Amino acid sequence: MKPLTYSTLDAKPKEFFKNPAFRADGLKIYPTLVIRGTGLYELWKTGRYKSYPPSVLVDFIARILALIPPWTRVYRVQRDIPMPLVSSGVEHGNLRELALERMKDMNTECRDVRTREVGIQEIHHKVQPYEVELIRRDYVANEGWETFLSYEDPLQDILIGLLRLRKCSDGTFRPELKENTSIVRELHVYGSVVPISSRDPTKFQHQGFGILLMEEAERIAREEHKSRKISVISGVGTRNYYRKLGYELDGPYMSKMLA
Repeated sequence: MKPLTYSTLDAKPKEFFKNPAFRADGLKIYPTLVIRGTGLYELWKTGRYKSYPPSVLVDFIARILALIPPWTRVYRVQRDIPMPLVSSGVEHGNLRELALERMKDMNTECRDVRTREVGIQEIHHKVQPYEVELIRRDYVANEGWETFLSYEDPLQDILIGLLRLRKCSDGTFRPELKENTSIVRELHVYGSVVPISSRDPTKFQHQGFGILLMEEAERIAREEHKSRKISVISGVGTRNYYRKLGYELDGPYMSKMLA
């Protein structure tokens, strides 16, 4: 919420990505908006609060985007509030695009999940992946071992699909996850939507990337985590997908015992 009162550009956004207590799967960047009828509006009206100039704000957002690790997704860069209602704060409705353009001048790039996903690359840059390979990134977050698995074209920096695997820590409170368990927190293959039980050779969904990611997650859970069980956070509509891979309903999860 930059720039709230007493907040400065000297605050270190790197902390959110380097500190294991803060590392998140995704985030929203919301610059402070001055809207009529709020206490902040009265401060702004009387000159006790000033928003960043547009160019300074764009530079600041560009600096933040350059820090985003490849396993994090930036969902939004500003609130979805009609600009006529905003008295001060953000003067343009395309702040993300302006920041990405500014990054070109800074010779930096944004490598978050959204920017790199194959559908976005196809639509905005008319490029498709050529050499796809499995990439693994490990990090610690919230006292747990996280593994970010992905299929990517590393030369073009295009993301096809991802899987988030975690070795459940001692602080786990769900009974299904207490006894030496690893958990798949997210599995996602990007690109144009392909109906269930259908295949399109020009699309990336239902081409086997999800199964390959699950197989690698099971291997890591069994051989490296030394887990007895692997569980998946699964929506109701995707449970049959995991049943085909040998998983069974286990409370709110789909789980599989590891040999």
